[in-house]
Amino acid sequence: MKQSEKTYHQSLYELAATLNSARSPGDIVHSIVEGAAKAMGAKGCSLMLLTPDKKVLLHTAAYGLSDWFVRKGPVSADKSMSETLKGKPVAVLDVTVDDRIEYRKQVKQEGIASILSVPVELREKVVGVVRVYTSEPRHFTDVDIIFASAAANFGAIALENARFYETLQKDYDTFRQEMLQWRAMLGYEWTIEESVIPAKEQGPVIPPGG
Repeated sequence: MKQSEKTYHQSLYELAATLNSARSPGDIVHSIVEGAAKAMGAKGCSLMLLTPDKKVLLHTAAYGLSDWFVRKGPVSADKSMSETLKGKPVAVLDVTVDDRIEYRKQVKQEGIASILSVPVELREKVVGVVRVYTSEPRHFTDVDIIFASAAANFGAIALENARFYETLQKDYDTFRQEMLQWRAMLGYEWTIEESVIPAKEQGPVIPPGG
């Protein structure tokens, strides 16, 4: 096994552990782009998500890129990402001459030479793109593409978990509020930990073992 493959295997193990951790979804997504960039020996990595109208991609998490570059402006889904948004990985060897790169001047100023883009798919729908940026021209191998795609899948899982958690939290908060209202109507006081009966309705206190 080549050293790069060993590195990728180790990185995927670490990313999986991160995904299964108790950290916030935002921290997990940032760890994924950071881990992908480091494993691939790249300058940086970013995860961009489609806006609801599916016309623009916005940076959601980035590593190794300057703030001004991340905030340079929205990326057109039609111009530079159409192939990737159809589910196809796209590698650009020279960003300064490739028409698919929207901000070529800014990309050159950032010190980026090559870019690999892979789709982020959630429930069989492409919802965004993971991009890997290198400071030297690079021919991305099949192994590179497979690893980057796996990292993108981890990002999709993190996003799905975040949405599930938010839904679960919302449902629980609604349930809790209904319980509070119901207990108040009965003259009881209700907390997350336990149901508390007003003192006048409590029976005699029985000592432990009694």
